[in-house]
Amino acid sequence: MVTKGVSANRLELLQIAEAVAREKSIDRNVVIEAMEDAVQKAAKSRYGSENEIQAKIDPGTGEIKLSRLLEVVEEVSNEATQITLKTAKRIKKDAELGDVLDEELPPLDFGRVAAQNAKQVIVQKVRDAERERQFDEYKSRIGEVANGSVKRIEYGNIIVDLGRAEAIIRRDESLPRENFRYGDRVRAFIYDVRREQRGPQIFLSRTRPEFMAKLFSQEVPEIYDGIVTIKSVARDPGSRAKIAVISQDSSIDPVGACVGMRGARVQAVVNELQGEKIDIIPWSHDAATFIVNALAPAEVLKVVLDEDVERIEVVVPDDQLSLAIGRRGQNVRLASQLTGWEIDILTENEESEKRQKEFAERTTKFMESLDVDEFIAQLLASEGFSPVNEVAFVDPSEISSIEGFDEDTAEEIQTRAREHLERRQAELEKRCQELGIAEDLKEVEGLNYEMLVVLGENDVKTVENLAECATDDLIGWTERKDGEVVRFEGFLNQFNIRKHQAEDMIMLARVKAGWISEEDLKKDEEPEKEAEQDSEQEAASEAEPTALEEAEAVFSDVSSQPSEGEASEKSQAE
Repeated sequence: MVTKGVSANRLELLQIAEAVAREKSIDRNVVIEAMEDAVQKAAKSRYGSENEIQAKIDPGTGEIKLSRLLEVVEEVSNEATQITLKTAKRIKKDAELGDVLDEELPPLDFGRVAAQNAKQVIVQKVRDAERERQFDEYKSRIGEVANGSVKRIEYGNIIVDLGRAEAIIRRDESLPRENFRYGDRVRAFIYDVRREQRGPQIFLSRTRPEFMAKLFSQEVPEIYDGIVTIKSVARDPGSRAKIAVISQDSSIDPVGACVGMRGARVQAVVNELQGEKIDIIPWSHDAATFIVNALAPAEVLKVVLDEDVERIEVVVPDDQLSLAIGRRGQNVRLASQLTGWEIDILTENEESEKRQKEFAERTTKFMESLDVDEFIAQLLASEGFSPVNEVAFVDPSEISSIEGFDEDTAEEIQTRAREHLERRQAELEKRCQELGIAEDLKEVEGLNYEMLVVLGENDVKTVENLAECATDDLIGWTERKDGEVVRFEGFLNQFNIRKHQAEDMIMLARVKAGWISEEDLKKDEEPEKEAEQDSEQEAASEAEPTALEEAEAVFSDVSSQPSEGEASEKSQAE
């Protein structure tokens, strides 16, 4: 028979479920399921854990129904969970083997220990549901700007209260010389959300280019409406940035729209980023025009593009060199990041000297390779021919059209060029044998014999050796030392191969070496997770909301005075 306490608190139970669901922003049914699990756990401790007990709470009336589940079998091996067919038919006439009968149990009188355990089960279930809700909510918000207040600062990391969740701005994701105090309002970019044992971890950033793009979207209606598009952003966080924009409407100036009346719009973004200077650049489909714009405020005289490797030489007046490069190379570095091109800055004198040197080198190369006099070699070099294989396989008319050349001369020059290439090929093959280059390394797509010789001279002689290489080993890398950018050469730096080409060579070598399969190579690689370096202190556990505390009261109100055994259990639990 149900006690009077339970009867009086049925509706209160439902009210608490509603309150908890509302406070934690989770489904009411989740709270009711948590309460059912709590009642079920309490019933098992009372009737025996060997029993299969089910608890149901009527979502309309709040009535708690307890039942023991029994499986109908021919021969009983466990009396707590099984029942014979003969006995089952007394309870249910149409019972059959394999059926599961529910035997109703008398209502449970909760003791204090049972009520405390019930509360813990509910709290844990609700907390798990809340964490899952937070993860789903903020996972869908990756790429947005979040607003919150500073809750605490731990080891330079800023813990931000977002209202219904906590987030972290790691030290390397905050602006230099930026100081926050408790309670300060902060805006940041959500770049990652991860599941952790203690709950979802939301990672924010104030240094990423996407954050600046989002700030402009909030300040500039034309960007929000899609009339003006942000094509790319490059930042030196806290110091300087460049942003490239283009308008879909020819009547709207994209730069003017971003600057705003008297600079109001861009100034709002600058203030948010602690005074970071922002250059707004008009984007252009023409790479040369875009790069010249990106190097502003420096004046550019001439550009020479190499589209195969996306490298450009920019010639500036002698008095503009320092302005084009910028303080510690900042201006050219940001322009390179913005455009995606590698930019070399030269003065007029440097460019003239370089061209003369290149012309002399090509002339000498033609004289040695083709066994021609200096005059003919200079004519070929002046026409723009560079490597000998260009001369060997170009259309003969392009050579015969050179002033002073005829068809016979063109044919003779091409014959000599092809003979030179054959001799060179034989020399390279012989050198590969001397170095002990493995045959399977020669089969790696993208490598020619000249590259193989250079790799062999650097002790890369097998696919395993190449598989062990990093991209930087092949194409070089840059480091900043004492404020200066220092370039370190790679094995294949002289061949001007791109980063993705070097990566492809290394991955193909790893396939040939058996390190990975071709199927693995085709799969999309997941973004590399940033490793957490800092040890974060656990926050002091906070008191549960009032609605959850009331849940304990519901179970406590129906309890009788505890026996001595219950009192002993209670003291151990606490």
